[in-house]
Amino acid sequence: MVRFLSSMFVEIVTECLIRYIDMVMMSLERLVVNLKSKLRSLKLKKPDYDKIEKSESMRVEIRSRKARKLVEETLKIADSPKSRTYAF
Repeated sequence: MVRFLSSMFVEIVTECLIRYIDMVMMSLERLVVNLKSKLRSLKLKKPDYDKIEKSESMRVEIRSRKARKLVEETLKIADSPKSRTYAF
């Protein structure tokens, strides 16, 4: 009889704990959803700016920067002792 009562007690306590954990999880889930929605509403929108057309001198400057960067990378690879480059 004592075993039966103790096993019933364990089952009841287990059931209560499971219900309590479920309630806590549901409240945490609601909290997370509320926080996400508040964060989304707080996000600031970036102001819209008019797009500036690039002048010819700006285009030349951009191309020269890209060319310099490419030359630097190429020289870096060529000067490294691990690279296998062939002199023609």
